[in-house]
Amino acid sequence: MDKKGRKRGVTIRDIARELNVTPSTVSRALNGSPRISTERKEEVLAVAKQLNYRPNQLATSLRTGKGKMLGVMVPTTDRSFFSSVIRGIEEEASAAGYSVMICQSHDLVAKEKQNIASFLGAQVDAVLASLAMEKSKFTHYERITEENTPLVLFDRITDNISVNKIIINDFSGAKKVMHHLFEQGYTRIAHLAGPQQVALYAERVRGYKAALAEKEIPFDPDLCIECTQILAEGYRAAQKLMGLAHPPDAIFASGDYAAMGAMQYLQERQIKIPEEIGIAGFSNESFTSLVNPSITTVDQHSLQMGITAAKLALSLAESPVQTAQTTVLEPSLIIRNSSKRKPEP
Repeated sequence: MDKKGRKRGVTIRDIARELNVTPSTVSRALNGSPRISTERKEEVLAVAKQLNYRPNQLATSLRTGKGKMLGVMVPTTDRSFFSSVIRGIEEEASAAGYSVMICQSHDLVAKEKQNIASFLGAQVDAVLASLAMEKSKFTHYERITEENTPLVLFDRITDNISVNKIIINDFSGAKKVMHHLFEQGYTRIAHLAGPQQVALYAERVRGYKAALAEKEIPFDPDLCIECTQILAEGYRAAQKLMGLAHPPDAIFASGDYAAMGAMQYLQERQIKIPEEIGIAGFSNESFTSLVNPSITTVDQHSLQMGITAAKLALSLAESPVQTAQTTVLEPSLIIRNSSKRKPEP
């Protein structure tokens, strides 16, 4: 216990006292110094294990500049997509002997700046981040690279910074949704677009428009509503769409929460899904398979994204001088009851 009665962890001094050697001898033994004999190293390791010694990660970081820690920043942890990415990062980092420091931006640039300061203060070996939706010039991210700390952007990225990036093919994912809706007989398809300053949402709009063009269907701006991808916005967008003189017969949302919000509005008005109108989302949030009807969506392979991002960050931590590259993962369409208007063949 310390002077305030708190439980104190085992230190190098405790091991040294047990073996009647100096703390510096224990430190060298634990760090594999060639100046310490094999016998002494084995003694130190045995006592360290017996006392359940855990090295002070922060102290090691301050002393060596290498704390074997990755900094991870996501907009929020309460979306299954981001929690799954974090899981992939943690699994890969742990296997390599690294710990993970996780921060949320809540889609605010001010929080991003605070989190980046925390990462650099903790001397993390690399930073992995998904950008906030709030508009920004990204100069705070440049601070990371200026301090020679590797930076990997995933999912929400920007072309304004030349760093390594991990994304999915959002353009392809959107086209897959549209092709499925066309196959089910829907022809007047609305799109709930995400904020267009975010690259992935812009790519999904591009995929939506490309699919329309392939079918020689003119793009109707009344059917494309930009909104944040939350329940309330999806609800309001559906309300606006169904008030049109010529309402859509399907709604494709750039996010599952907006799709769910739209579905709530339609169900309140007793509009039959998928018979009268089809619904599709994007991200494969956990609730999409549980609601009735279950929601057609796009699987972004979030776990694989986390694993891929972590592998790249760990590689950069060991060898920072690498050419920046963009890794693109291919998404998968998951067809569920909200858009299956035709019976199975």
